[in-house]
Parts: sequence; structure tokens; C-alpha cells
Amino acid sequence: MIDMSQPLHFHRTVPVLVGHVQVGGGAPVVVQSMTMTDTADARATAQQCIELAEAGSEMVRVTVNTPEAAAAVAEIKQRMLDAGCRAPLIGDFHYNGHLLLTRFPDAARALDKYRINPGNVGTGKRRDEQFTTICKVAVDHGKPVRIGVNGGSLNQELVMARMQENTDREQGLTSDEIINECMVLSALQSTDLALEAGLTRNQIIISCKLSRPRDLIAVYRDLSKKTSQPLHLGLTEAGMGIKGLVWSASALAILLNEHIGDTIRVSLTPRPGGDRREEVYAACEILQALGLRSFSPSITACPGCGRTTSTTFQALAELIQGYVRTMMPVWKETHPGVETMTVAVMGCVVNGPGESKAANIGISLPGTGESPNCPVFIDGQHTTTLRGTYDELATAFQQLIDDYVARTYRQPDPVGHH
Repeated sequence: MIDMSQPLHFHRTVPVLVGHVQVGGGAPVVVQSMTMTDTADARATAQQCIELAEAGSEMVRVTVNTPEAAAAVAEIKQRMLDAGCRAPLIGDFHYNGHLLLTRFPDAARALDKYRINPGNVGTGKRRDEQFTTICKVAVDHGKPVRIGVNGGSLNQELVMARMQENTDREQGLTSDEIINECMVLSALQSTDLALEAGLTRNQIIISCKLSRPRDLIAVYRDLSKKTSQPLHLGLTEAGMGIKGLVWSASALAILLNEHIGDTIRVSLTPRPGGDRREEVYAACEILQALGLRSFSPSITACPGCGRTTSTTFQALAELIQGYVRTMMPVWKETHPGVETMTVAVMGCVVNGPGESKAANIGISLPGTGESPNCPVFIDGQHTTTLRGTYDELATAFQQLIDDYVARTYRQPDPVGHH
């Protein structure tokens, strides 16, 4: 069971600079994501990196698994820069990272951070040698690394040795407890090895990802007490849709609320042909729900009931949510502060007027049997009442939002101009 009575403690971490983004050291929690394109396809991968960054991902990771992928990294980075995308580019390495980073120096230079899985860099003596090789490349190029331990690829030699010790000493630990302990031990031992290879504490981020929320919480609580390195949070293999969202949020929210975690990813499995940006939106919403960051205007909408047999409020809420997401890449440049705006799209008279008054701009649509009037409230004041077809309502309300953004969140005047 998760002990919810544990006192909160602040996990103070050293700062690590990834490109221009600071992780740890008191910086806001950073959102990251990972592409699902073939990295060897530089055009498609760069385009997805740009899309993820525009959705709110402040760092983007690509798998670098083949010579062709490594050869494409520099072009991917250049395409991102040419498009004005400054999100740091992270290379994800397993099994052959020591070879790819040494054989493709352009990739080593272009990447802003290397992710190393200590369970996948070799076995026995070769593990330490190949891990050290990657760290030394990072030293040579002045790059940070993330030591990313995963439950599904944990060093089995370490696990078996700890299992044997548990048996020999009759410690009575369960296999899950031993695996969780080995996750933390692998991360700490790998950190020591990275420091021996020449990296500084300001170049190392740690993660210990598992696929069950309770285990993730236990591991990160333990890890946060044993290291001052920044921690990357994520429930690995979270799953699809509602399951992936709920399981990720349940674990990450508890840890973030305990001030544990410096960067996060929500690892959602998309539907075939689905939108990879959903994992970015989810991560941003978790941080925004906890009051840790603001990324995009918050849309409040009622869930619907027998009083709201019309689907108009649902369609309007979906439209406005999509419109806000589409506009945010522009708004965040031209209208600073717009990410704190609140919008309400409500479906009946019970909570509609109250929620609409509480938002910066809100509309209360009629429920079943109510007069076909839609009062609109701006900063708590009833300013107008809309009527008409759905298309007319949507157009008018969207225009009111545009007007509010333009009027309220103005670009500061250049110094010296009036």
C-alpha cells in the first residue's frame, strides 16, 4: 500500500542544462515527449519534433538505433532550427550507443542530451566499458546524459545477486521489493560510474521507470532521498487511452505533489494513426491541474446529464478546445500570459452561470426545456446573450475569445516606444 501519511519533503536537485532548458535546480518541471517516426527519415522525424514542440513539449527525444538513424540526426536538428524550433533534441540509445556515438560524431554534436539505459549497454565487464564510452563522448562534447533505468530491461545480474542475498540472509523481501531496490541501486551505481568517467553532477539526470503506479511511487520516494540529481518521471508502457492517462496521472500527481520530479513524460500508446501530441497535452494538463505550470487556456465544461440532452455544449467545448490548441503556438509568441486564461462552456442553468462568471470568458448554453438563450460572461460580468444555430453560436463565441485575447494579453511595447 502507498503510505499517504508520509511527510512531504523537498527534493533539492542540482541544475542540469539541456540545450537552453534548465532541468532541476529549482526550475519549473519540464515536459518532454518522444517521436514514433523512423529516425532515418529525417524529414518526417523533424516534422514530428516540431509538432510535439508546438504542442508544448519542451524537449523531444528520438531513438538512435541504427547507423542510418545516427546519420540523420544532424539533418533533423538543422531542420528543426530552420523551422524556428529550439526544443532540445535527445538521443535514445540502447545496445549500440557506444558505437553510434563514436562513429557518427555529427550526431554526438547535434544532440543536446544522450539517454543511456544501463541495462542495455552490454553484460559483465563490457557493460561498464561501453557505458563509460558513452559518458566520455558526452564529456568530450559537453553534453548531459540521462541514466534511464527501466523495469523491463533491468540488469538481471544485479537482480539475481540481490535475490540470492535475500535468500541467504533470510531477509523476507518480495520479488517486487527486490526489483524496486535494484532499480534504485542500478541508477546510483551508474551515476557513480558516470562521474568516474568525467561527467559532473551538473550533467546527469536519472530516471527509474516502471509500469505500475505503486511501484513507481515507492521507487522515486526512495531515489529522491538518496540522490540530488534531477529526476525524470514517467510511467513506462502506461498503455492506451483512458487507462494510460489515469495510471500515469495517478502516479505522477502524487510524486509531483511531494516535490519529486524535474521533468516528465506521459508514455501513451496511440491508436493506429493516432496523434502523438496527445501525450504532450496529457503531461501539460497534469502540471496545470496541480498548479505547477500553465501551458494553455483551461477549458471548463460540464459532463452532461439528463438536463442536457442537446449535444450543442459538447460540440462547442470540443471546438473551442481544438481552436485554443491550434492557436497556442501563435498566441504564446504574440500574447504572453494567455496560457493563464480560463474559458467555460456549460450546458444548463444549474452550474452554467456560476462557472461562466468564474472564468475569464464563459458561455452558459440552455439545457433541456430552458429558453434558447446563451448568456456570455466576461470577467464575471454578463456582457451579451447569444442566440441562433450551432454554427452561429460557435462563430460568435470564438470571435469573443479572439477579442478577449487581443484586448487582455498584449505584447509589451518595446523599450523606448510609447
